[in-house]
Amino acid sequence: MTALARNQARDKADSRLAQRPADAAAGRKLVNAMSVDVEDYFQVQAFADKIERSDWDDLPCRVERNVDRLLEIFDEAGVKATFFTLGWIAQRYPALVRRIVAAGHELASHGWDHTRADSQDADHFRADVRKTKNFLEDVGSVPVIGYRAATFSIGPSNYWAFDILEEEGYRYSSSLYPVRHDLYGDTGASRVPFHPHDLPLLEVPMTTVQWFGRNFPCSGGGYFRLLPYAVSRFNMRRVNRHDGQHCVFYFHPWEIDPDQPRQGHIDVKTRLRHYTNLGLMEGRLKRLLKDFAWSRMDRVFLGSA
Repeated sequence: MTALARNQARDKADSRLAQRPADAAAGRKLVNAMSVDVEDYFQVQAFADKIERSDWDDLPCRVERNVDRLLEIFDEAGVKATFFTLGWIAQRYPALVRRIVAAGHELASHGWDHTRADSQDADHFRADVRKTKNFLEDVGSVPVIGYRAATFSIGPSNYWAFDILEEEGYRYSSSLYPVRHDLYGDTGASRVPFHPHDLPLLEVPMTTVQWFGRNFPCSGGGYFRLLPYAVSRFNMRRVNRHDGQHCVFYFHPWEIDPDQPRQGHIDVKTRLRHYTNLGLMEGRLKRLLKDFAWSRMDRVFLGSA
């Protein structure tokens, strides 16, 4: 996709900011989308050059206990969420996948083993998203229509990925982050949901808030732990009330686990990103669930039952 075409798509999509969702137009409280990227602590991009994939099976997994705790928290709050799940996790913990589905949450794809989409060619990407979708559907016995690329790794160099997702039966993606970041980001992307290449597939970008004409992250993740809770709440309310748009929030199961094994030989920036305020995360999450209305990605953006 050329830069001109991307800018035209962004401008067309951004014009929708003036077309507020029905709830906002009617003065009702907007429902936001809660999502969990189901991966374990050793599978994060920040550790990719420190921990070999071949060693994953030898490391102590904590994802099952952490996801079970999240299921309890969501049940207590009466919230349904979308779980973007790695095929690698589903293969090893099929009963966990079935518990997610049984609790009424949406099961969606996060790819097989957290390989970045922008590190794959078209054939390998197709094989990855097809394999993961088929496996999750077999284990969960539900359709899988949503996809989120590892580390938000769809951008200007691989917009062709949207065509493949459409062809493979996905109905939406949430893989773009319109911010500047050292690991991801497409600052030219739309801030609001749009149909790339005029496909039926809907891309739901991660939420940003605009200040002084610049996009700032407003979708959770590490920023939610690093910044004071009041900052995240204020920015999300601005997106709901000023922009009239639904927010997308995401986090990982390992972020509620301050007792996870600590990795050595990592730089200061990585250490700060990964470990800061892990002990506060569960309490902040519970506040967030009370302060906003939440539902699954498919229900918020596709109106799916």
